Amino acid sequence: MKRRKRGGQRGVTDRGRPEEGQSPNGGPVRHIPVLLGQVMRALSPKAGERYIDGTFGAGGYARAILDAADCKALGLDRDPSAIEAGRALERQASGRLKLAETPFSHMEDAAHGIGWDSVDGVVLDLGVSSMQLDEGERGFSFMRDGPLDMRMSGKGLSAADVVNTFEKDEIADILYQLGEERRSRAVAAAIVADREKAPFERTGQLADLVSRVLGRRHDDAKHLATRTFQALRLYVNDELSELERGLEAAERILKPGGRLAVVSFHSLEDRIVKRFLQSRSGKKAKTSRYVPTAPQESAAAFELPERHGVEPSEEEVAANPRARSARLRWAIRTASSPTN
Repeated sequence: MKRRKRGGQRGVTDRGRPEEGQSPNGGPVRHIPVLLGQVMRALSPKAGERYIDGTFGAGGYARAILDAADCKALGLDRDPSAIEAGRALERQASGRLKLAETPFSHMEDAAHGIGWDSVDGVVLDLGVSSMQLDEGERGFSFMRDGPLDMRMSGKGLSAADVVNTFEKDEIADILYQLGEERRSRAVAAAIVADREKAPFERTGQLADLVSRVLGRRHDDAKHLATRTFQALRLYVNDELSELERGLEAAERILKPGGRLAVVSFHSLEDRIVKRFLQSRSGKKAKTSRYVPTAPQESAAAFELPERHGVEPSEEEVAANPRARSARLRWAIRTASSPTN
């Protein structure tokens, strides 16, 4: 992983998201689908249509889609606990909802597995879910001590594997590139020094180390471990490459007139979505190492009804603090062939 030049990715973490699962008074926030009304207007479900909720989570978007029209939905999630918790909704839907434990980049295989060759809409709600943050045992939270895990699927390298085995420069590059931690080298050096004494096993250990290295924060400031935890989570779950693959899969599975709605929570995700849609709509976009641009001669695969992303209202943010950093981008599939 090559180290990016300083000043190249400003604002790469969140856009003011509250710290993890905390409401303004410090208690856990019940999971509320973000920008739900705007997402539903973008998707505009109709009777007889088929939809993919690629990030099923607690089922908020899938439930709203099924309530809006006599249509069908396929819910995907790579987190087995989310799928298990969604079985009750699946039964209540009486055949209108199917669930599959798989990453959304595999949406084509999942759709073909239930006999769908194309769909009318795809919705993606990116990042870590409220349930994952609020359960300390999942290891996503620096506010709730638990195993240093962060794996959405429970498979592959954990965050503990990264901090306990990777070289100092590798850790520093992950923290800098995926979390824009300006003092990434200092944090990485401290990690390597501390693990010689005892391996990192708990989220509290790592959060304490970052706070020790970076110093005290003001009461109204973001927790000092935010950038480090975000970077490790993105790395462990390969989230940015997964997003790239998922957008390409949506382009292929959507029928002409089908709609894609993507809700992001920090600028790395949003930049990937924005550049993908710009490149696929015939608009010029800056290149990205994550998103391949469409060839100039290709016909536009998407139409963009709105030039800018949709952000939550002040009322929604007041009711659901986690909506504060959200942004929705959506597009309508054209009849042109997919780029790849």
